[in-house]
Amino acid sequence: MSPQPATLAVLVKGWPRLSETFIAQELVALEAAGQSFEIWSLRHPTDVKRHPLHDRLQAAVHYLPEYLYQEPVRVWQARAQAQALPGYAAAYRIWRADLRRDPSRNRIRRFGQACVLAAEMPAEVLGLYAHFLHTPSSVARYAAIMRGLPWSFSAHAKDIWTSPDWEISEKLSSQHHGAQFGATCTAFGARHLKQMSDSPDRIDLIYHGLDLSRFPPPPERQTRQANAPLHLMSVGRLVEKKGFDRLIDALALLPADLDWHWTHIGGGGLSDLLQDRAEDAGIANRITWRGACDQPEVIAAMRASDLFVLPSRVAADGDRDGLPNVLMEAASQLLPILSTPVSAIPEFIDSGTHGLLSIDNPEALATAIKTLAGQPEMAETMARAALQRLRQDFGMDPGIAQLSARLTAMLQGS
Repeated sequence: MSPQPATLAVLVKGWPRLSETFIAQELVALEAAGQSFEIWSLRHPTDVKRHPLHDRLQAAVHYLPEYLYQEPVRVWQARAQAQALPGYAAAYRIWRADLRRDPSRNRIRRFGQACVLAAEMPAEVLGLYAHFLHTPSSVARYAAIMRGLPWSFSAHAKDIWTSPDWEISEKLSSQHHGAQFGATCTAFGARHLKQMSDSPDRIDLIYHGLDLSRFPPPPERQTRQANAPLHLMSVGRLVEKKGFDRLIDALALLPADLDWHWTHIGGGGLSDLLQDRAEDAGIANRITWRGACDQPEVIAAMRASDLFVLPSRVAADGDRDGLPNVLMEAASQLLPILSTPVSAIPEFIDSGTHGLLSIDNPEALATAIKTLAGQPEMAETMARAALQRLRQDFGMDPGIAQLSARLTAMLQGS
């Protein structure tokens, strides 16, 4: 029996990516729900390791020209085919208006990629769905206009808070060939996007949730003694919004009689700077930098740790976390959580009930670590409450059902 033709084109920044397992989880679940799609990636993969979810996906994956000069023949042939499409003139007009406000090479590259996408998408495609509201949605929007198709998006964090208002507003406006619908994973982000849309009903709050079937049951943890060594861990890219610089400064403030060790998992551009910061603070020998790890390695580290720390903050350019999946993953393993009340984190963690939320300065973080280290029974109680909240309110299935229904309605023109 031949496979069902893909009626949906899914746009992503890069595939596969270890730092975006929430996308892989969603796409695997959408396939299981009966959606037939192909993935179109703006970039080639750079991660050495893969997540087990990536191997479960059956969808075909296509790569658009990452840089237009690398595939000139493909780009120019696609441009010629795109120019013959009924919506090309409208897409070109909108792109030129965008380019005047954003005269960047990236904006030019987006239009070239859109021409390739519009020319190469199978005739069976009835709609487009982009992950992230910035670059992938721009490519999807231009290509959708060329082909006369509806498009939609899923917005997350950086793409909401660092995109210019004019661009978000037009992507949410029916007068500017905006998205038929947009999903976002936090109530914090949904409120913002609803305010910028010409129709608030265009925006859906759809939590990513967690597919608990992919995770082992929580370990049988023994209550840690208050004077026992404290094993802290974090998972996150080494970028400004994750706040690991503040955490290093906080760790340097911990009392000499607290025996602690911190393990960090994740890559990122600030690796050298943060390791130098730890050296200067005299605590480098208490830190393990593990770099990028796959999911089984992350879960094993969580099961062996006493405290999960994610000191998120708002970066200078406005970038910030949404609701990081790693918090839910930590909760799934009964690992106590210390984080900050940034963006949508309080939508999952009620401070004092499901974990502690500290302001993101070193002194406050150090105080919170000492509190949790000295009161292990309290930490254990909060971890159990976080696991219960995860199971009751942050499962994956309701969100997938809602998203799949939205996509089906878009593809059916209803």
